[in-house]
Amino acid sequence: MKKNSRVGAHDVTKSEDNGFGLDRRGFFRGGAAALGGLSAAGLLRAQAAELGSAPQMQPTMGSGDALTSHSQRVTRWTGAVPANWVRPRSNVDHNVVIVGGGQTGLSIAFGLRRKGIGQVEIIEQAGPGEAGIWKAIARMRQLRTPKLLQGPEQGNAALGFRAWFEAQNGPAAFDALDRIPRVLWADYLAWYEQTSGAQTRYRTRLLDIEPVGDVLRLHLISDGVTRTETTRKLILANGYNGAGGASVPGFLRALPAQKWSHTEKPINFDALKGKTIGILGAGASAFDAAGVALETGASEVHLFSRRSYIDYTNGPPSQAARPPVDRGFPNQIEWSYVLPDAIRWRSQLVRERAVATVPFDSLMRAVSHDKFRLHLDSSWDRVAMSSNGKVRVQSRGKDYRFDYVIAATGYQIDLAAQPELTRIHQSIALWRDRYQPDVGESDQASGAHPYLGTGFQFIPRAEKDGEFLRNIHCVNLAAAASFNILVGDVPSMVLQPQLIATIARDFMLESANADVNKRSLQVPPVPADPTPYQPAINRS
Repeated sequence: MKKNSRVGAHDVTKSEDNGFGLDRRGFFRGGAAALGGLSAAGLLRAQAAELGSAPQMQPTMGSGDALTSHSQRVTRWTGAVPANWVRPRSNVDHNVVIVGGGQTGLSIAFGLRRKGIGQVEIIEQAGPGEAGIWKAIARMRQLRTPKLLQGPEQGNAALGFRAWFEAQNGPAAFDALDRIPRVLWADYLAWYEQTSGAQTRYRTRLLDIEPVGDVLRLHLISDGVTRTETTRKLILANGYNGAGGASVPGFLRALPAQKWSHTEKPINFDALKGKTIGILGAGASAFDAAGVALETGASEVHLFSRRSYIDYTNGPPSQAARPPVDRGFPNQIEWSYVLPDAIRWRSQLVRERAVATVPFDSLMRAVSHDKFRLHLDSSWDRVAMSSNGKVRVQSRGKDYRFDYVIAATGYQIDLAAQPELTRIHQSIALWRDRYQPDVGESDQASGAHPYLGTGFQFIPRAEKDGEFLRNIHCVNLAAAASFNILVGDVPSMVLQPQLIATIARDFMLESANADVNKRSLQVPPVPADPTPYQPAINRS
């Protein structure tokens, strides 16, 4: 299934300022060492100029001491992690293993521990400080979601972005933000990981899932060493790229590797200075890639859309704001699973067939450059290498020559393409197995989504085949059809409590022992020492 990509990529060889004059080391040691980046006021003025308005305020500079104090308060208010109540099992290494150390994995791990579920570990294939998309492949200047949405704080407002930001810069600075700057969100997540006490094992990748009864044997490679470990529950929180990978047309894959990239990969834009670049796709990631290329010094950037228009959100002040239909309504999102299959299916078709929306600031970031060219109603009819080493693209009967091309073509849903699911994917029920669309409503790509249970768990295709699947919870892009939202984005975090509740319920039922419960009735109560209340008896 091709999805409209909402994340992009950028070159991360250079360190990034968080916009408030703190580098990451200074940020965590409580210092306020300026790197020559924008001050809070400077960031807000630049943001306002980009959006066509100017905030009339001067926020204070961030304070490392204020952040340290806030972190200490959060730790005190949150209290100790509850004792692990899950009944232990011999020869099982973990109660829960979470694949993915980005925002979704960190948030779920915190929620499970606060429910008293111990032996929870996150595995992350990247190194420390490299997990998630925000400093690895994301290019947008601001998050594409409203700043007031619930994030990974799991109901603890002191752990939210707003509290973190205001502790350093004050409420007025937060009020003046349009949306959350991407690099600030990355620094916030780094603070969240540290403050929430996440236990992440880095440079560890899941190779294979082997069911052994109702336990899962995980084949891993960690720091170059292969090993096997067992877990009772497995959560796949591996993002947009964890359900089949990038959707790339075959004609691009046929090009030499040094001539193209998908937006889900880091791109060395410095190497593209003075070059002519072609971008296939017209979603937000396409415009953000164009913006970075132009800002880095590309000679020309041509963006091709097969649609006849570009749909954008959060337009200029003269237009009413129109947020995307799947964002900003958490009370509706968290109940999406209870809707009838027909409604969920049709909602998925609407997303599948819709024109990709682009935030207005991302649109103008590219359009404002006179070296940017936009081609509508323009698919790529033929792509090949030319004799002079350029990529030759034919579109609507016209030839183009590019030094480099970028695919902003989104992601596909194909469980068979995930190496770790090779052993089990045929046992997983898909939407095409469980739902028969009405005439005219069929869609092969949507039918490839797994049909998930209320706690994101896989469901076996046949009842006798795959009971172990209830212990694998799919919290990535593949959950979109079942939950009516792009899972992994910030708006989907409102769904995490029902995942956590499902896992807690399963452990509770597994821990229940009817024989022990019955014997407790046969144990006579032992009276407490009467000494403390004996004087009152003597006075009667």
